[in-house]
Parts: sequence; C-alpha cells; structure tokens
Amino acid sequence: MSEVATRKVHTPEFKAKVGLEAVRGVKTINEIGREYGVHPVQVGQWKKAIQENAKTLFEGKRGPKPAAAHREPELLYSEIGKLKMELDWLKKKSGISLP
Repeated sequence: MSEVATRKVHTPEFKAKVGLEAVRGVKTINEIGREYGVHPVQVGQWKKAIQENAKTLFEGKRGPKPAAAHREPELLYSEIGKLKMELDWLKKKSGISLP
C-alpha cells in the first residue's frame, strides 16, 4: 500500500515571515528553506511576490492624485469650448436662430 502525500498549506503570516527573511538577505534561500522546512524555490517565489507587491502597500487616499485626475476638468472645459464654437458656426451657416 502506498501512502498519499498531502500538500502543506502555509498561512499568509508564515509566508510573509519566510519571504521577508529572504528579502533581508542575511541567509541564503537554501538556508532559509532548510530552516523552515520549505523548498528553496517556494521561498524564492514568496520573496519575489513580496518585492513585486511592496509598492501597493503605500497606495491609499493620501498623497498626490494621479495626473489624469488633475487634467480631467481641463479636458472637459476644452471640449465644452470646442462644442460651443461648432454650434455657433452651425447657427451662423444655417441661418437658423437657436437658443
């Protein structure tokens, strides 16, 4: 009879702890994997995930708004001006008096 191996399920806290230790770089990934009983490839994946997602930690409501948010009113007002000029031109060319 053969035994069925079950996969280990690690908590997010454990993954963060191991991944942060790998980011610090005090020990090699192989040493960290051996210490925590995790394959070194898995440690490397957690380290990479932490590094890629670190920039999202500081996104939030504070700080400068994106440039697109500052330009939106300007774009809308310029569009209004353009449409008003086109309407005036149409009124002038057609001879119809519109309000």
